[in-house]
Amino acid sequence: QQMIKGGQEVIVGAVTDPSFGKLVAFGLGGVLVEVLKDITFRLAPASHADALSMLDGIQAAQMLKGVRGSDPVNREALAKLIVGVSQLAADFPEISEMDLNPVFASKAGAIAADVRIVVDFAQKPARYRPPEAEVVKSMNRIMQPRAVAVIGASDEPGKIGNSVMKNLINGGYKGQIVPIHPKAAEIMGYKAYKSVNDVPGDIDVAVFAIPAKLVAGALTECGEKGIAGAVLIPSGFAETGNMQGQLELIEIGRKYNIRLMGPNIYGFYYTPANLCATFCTAYDVKGSAALSSQSGGIGMAIIGFSRSAKMGVSAIVGLGNKSDIDEDDLLLFFEQDPNTKVIAQHCEDLKDGRAFAEVAKRVSKKKPVIMLKAGRTSAGAKAASSHTGALAGNDKIYEDVLRQSGVIRARSLRDLLDFARGIPVLPTPKGENIVIITGAGGSGVLLSDACVDNGLKLMPMPADLDAAFRKFIPPFGAAGNPVDITGGEPPITYKNTVLLGLSDDRIHSLILGYWHTIVTPPMVFAKIMVEARDEMRAKGIDKPMVASLAGDVQVEEAA
Repeated sequence: QQMIKGGQEVIVGAVTDPSFGKLVAFGLGGVLVEVLKDITFRLAPASHADALSMLDGIQAAQMLKGVRGSDPVNREALAKLIVGVSQLAADFPEISEMDLNPVFASKAGAIAADVRIVVDFAQKPARYRPPEAEVVKSMNRIMQPRAVAVIGASDEPGKIGNSVMKNLINGGYKGQIVPIHPKAAEIMGYKAYKSVNDVPGDIDVAVFAIPAKLVAGALTECGEKGIAGAVLIPSGFAETGNMQGQLELIEIGRKYNIRLMGPNIYGFYYTPANLCATFCTAYDVKGSAALSSQSGGIGMAIIGFSRSAKMGVSAIVGLGNKSDIDEDDLLLFFEQDPNTKVIAQHCEDLKDGRAFAEVAKRVSKKKPVIMLKAGRTSAGAKAASSHTGALAGNDKIYEDVLRQSGVIRARSLRDLLDFARGIPVLPTPKGENIVIITGAGGSGVLLSDACVDNGLKLMPMPADLDAAFRKFIPPFGAAGNPVDITGGEPPITYKNTVLLGLSDDRIHSLILGYWHTIVTPPMVFAKIMVEARDEMRAKGIDKPMVASLAGDVQVEEAA
């Protein structure tokens, strides 16, 4: 073989992920690959644009562009290699893992010096996926039912079946409510039936509030009745090791084309229909944010936050064990739901990450999709035979594929909820230029740090705009960015500087830092900021404004 002279050592590889399937990987290669773990992933097959984004997606991206007089690498040659490897892995499912390492990338091209391929001929069957039109049809019947059956309805306070009935009635649901009970003739003023098969007319969804051992029998009756969806509140399935019990439910669901939500869930809320199909507290503040959670506890936190922050929601959905309905089914429903503007999801795992990514890529162009992926550590990752496989056990795959799919990733539950609350309220900025206006130098520094941490761009202040801001600021204040008007300024200074920030086309977003002073008390600050925003909206100018308020108890009311 020819002797290669010089070049940057990189790795191009492929790996099979249990959730996302075939992925292509790129990063620094040679001996550095396992030390620096500087690698990025995309779904395979990857496009040319995906490949180019991978070259810029590693921490050492600058090295590929040439540093200290070295030549930049041939980006087209590397991109072509990435696309080729991704296509190879997609075309031949038996390729489990693959490394081209090192690949010598230079100005002339990209040449692989070594290759390792791990094959696995025992392919696991693809996950069952009904056609999208069928999913939407079923989900519409589940989320907006004309008739709801409560299997295990009860008159006895404290029972789950009693709580579900109370929520349906007290929540203001206007459709038909049908209690199912083996002995009772009437429950909470509604005629009860022994079985769903005894009920005249159609039922769209059944909420299960019976012990796990009775679910399969009742589910079969729901199938015979032609019910579209089963909300399986009972626990005692896969989460307790009873995989067989859960597989039996899946089998019944497939046989009768009945979609399963759960088991092991709190139920769901769909506020446009005044529907509280849950045993938790009723919730009726309508809005445009749809939220889902895999965990019941997280669901309760979502409800609590939504209530205390007066955040309107279109839906809150529990997914639990995800025996059937999962995040991509919800995306398909919310995509066409006129009552939903933003979708926020908490998940611990994606049963079918590839299906989710494909749907999210489309939906995120119409409605923002936010995800809190819990379990970001790589504990328990399977040992792999290749460098690429060893590095794929970490959270980087979720990070990269979610970004590739246009999904906004939340790092904490607080972030998930704040994003869900803020996105429907704030207009989309027309560009990247952010200006901070603050009454305290210290908060300006912290807000600047927060911008950098979140990949936001502080606008360099043009001389004419700097001079315009200085007209409102005392001589000991600071223009530039952040604009520090100092703490002793009256309300008019806040208003004038914010009006200037909103009216200048070069500024796309404002961040306001306020700290509690007697000269401009918290409620006065809050009111003049709203006034300033409304004055500019009346002139057709609407920009995102985010305020950070610090101080005494009055600050809470002002915020």
